[in-house]
Amino acid sequence: MEIDLVELWANMPALVKAVVVVLTLQALATIYVLVDRLILLMSSQSRSRAFAAEAGAKLAAGRFSEVAAIAKKHDKSHLASFIETGVEVFLARAEDGHDREKAAEFAKRALERKGENLSESLNRGLNILASTGSTAPFIGLLGTVLGILNAFRLIGEESSGGMATIGPAISEALVVTGYGLLVAIPTVLVFNWLSGKIAKYEAGLANAGSELVDQLEADVAVQPKQGAKKNGSDAKVPAGTGAPATAMA
Repeated sequence: MEIDLVELWANMPALVKAVVVVLTLQALATIYVLVDRLILLMSSQSRSRAFAAEAGAKLAAGRFSEVAAIAKKHDKSHLASFIETGVEVFLARAEDGHDREKAAEFAKRALERKGENLSESLNRGLNILASTGSTAPFIGLLGTVLGILNAFRLIGEESSGGMATIGPAISEALVVTGYGLLVAIPTVLVFNWLSGKIAKYEAGLANAGSELVDQLEADVAVQPKQGAKKNGSDAKVPAGTGAPATAMA
């Protein structure tokens, strides 16, 4: 059986049309959030790889002031922003005269706060997907209820309950329920997939932050900013110590 959507739309009551419009807006919002988050993740991952390639060796050598300068050039990368926060707090505390362990502890706390801010930024819009996935079926059902009420109204006006009278109205109502499900099911799948992808990305950032704290606490040469107090050992990097910037590469 073929469904003429144009004819269905033309015959729908105003309230049912309003339901269809709401569902359409939800579907468009889902597509927008999906595209926006994917572009954000892909662009940040690309920039993070560029930052890791440029800053990894310097970070492993304990040249933290140079790492901070490089991170400023990659300000669109979440990883660069994350590493820059930890390094700058560490250097600032070292300049203030704190020992390595205390400065590294300050850096760890700053990374935790930065991680929360980045998580909020990365998950922006997912609440729209969650709301759409949970409400679209009920909005569609509301359209169906309104459509059936319209069918009963037609029965009362024409004093006839034949299928010729109520069939088209009921079919319009059921189509709205199907539309609600058509919006909700892909949205739930997109929400789950995107949430997992963002969670994996956040785990990579957290791992990079953990490696950075280990690096800051290690006995490596710290090169303070110009005019700052030297506060750290001049020993070389222990064998096997990797650069946190590589965690997201």
